[in-house]
Amino acid sequence: MHAKTDSEGTSVDTTWPPRSPPRRPVYYVQSPSNHDVEKMSYDGSSPAGSPPHHFYHCSPIHHSRESSTSRFSASLKNPRSLSAWKHVQLNGHRRAGLDDDDDDDGDEFVAGGVRGFGSSRYNSVRVYILGLCFFVLLFTLFCLILWGASKSYAPKIAVKSMVFENFNVQAGNDGSGVPTDMLSLNSTVKIHYRNPGTFFAVHVTSTPLELHYFQLKLASGQMKKFSQPRKSGRTVVTVVKAHQVPMYGGVPVLANAYTNMGRVAVPLNLTFTVRSRAYILGRLVKSKFYTKVRCRLTLHGNHLGTPHNLTNACFYG
Repeated sequence: MHAKTDSEGTSVDTTWPPRSPPRRPVYYVQSPSNHDVEKMSYDGSSPAGSPPHHFYHCSPIHHSRESSTSRFSASLKNPRSLSAWKHVQLNGHRRAGLDDDDDDDGDEFVAGGVRGFGSSRYNSVRVYILGLCFFVLLFTLFCLILWGASKSYAPKIAVKSMVFENFNVQAGNDGSGVPTDMLSLNSTVKIHYRNPGTFFAVHVTSTPLELHYFQLKLASGQMKKFSQPRKSGRTVVTVVKAHQVPMYGGVPVLANAYTNMGRVAVPLNLTFTVRSRAYILGRLVKSKFYTKVRCRLTLHGNHLGTPHNLTNACFYG
């Protein structure tokens, strides 16, 4: 028996032994395009639609890309040699490496996008913070300018006069029953107050007005609080009085006052502090002015009801 080999490398029997049964034909089943493994069938019965001749002649078209893909898929299933198996593994690793590179590029793109978004958001926050700081700085500067300007408009205070309407010293007993001289008096003080401020009003309060004989307090009175509009003034009248104040011999000039009141002359000091608050920009900007007043005067028993001029007798600080 002789075999003939064609140019494509396919062996075909040319002679057949006599009286031998016909040999089963060989069929090549082409794998579909989804790279399934090529199946070779040596079935005993001929399927329907098979060619009637005894051999299959391979044409050059079967060595196309589809045939090579089929052989590659078959080699995945049944590698014929060690070198083929290594070749298959190497191709698989290269393909996996390409897929990983694509995934890494996508991750870097996503991460870059996230980083870019975070950076832009951070820059926006910085812009807002800088704008807020700039606004606070300007507002603070504006408030300082108003506060400094208000300091040149300190209130003007002048004690005009004081009138002793009555004065009386008599013998009596203190709260514990100790006999001593008891003093009573009633007087009024006129104070002129002026607010020279051009853009703010002031709220005025005062400490108690006190009459002292050296360190001994004889009488006191409280000035009512008020609000003074800008560029305006008023005269405030405050009552300073004393009722049954025990002397305990602390005022020697009053020893014989109840017998000879016309000759009594008692040196006194009138002291108090005027507090003025200017609300320039609501409650945010406030200016405070404190004026301490001290006036020296003399109480004469024969000048009751006569105003004492204190224009030049007071000190302001």
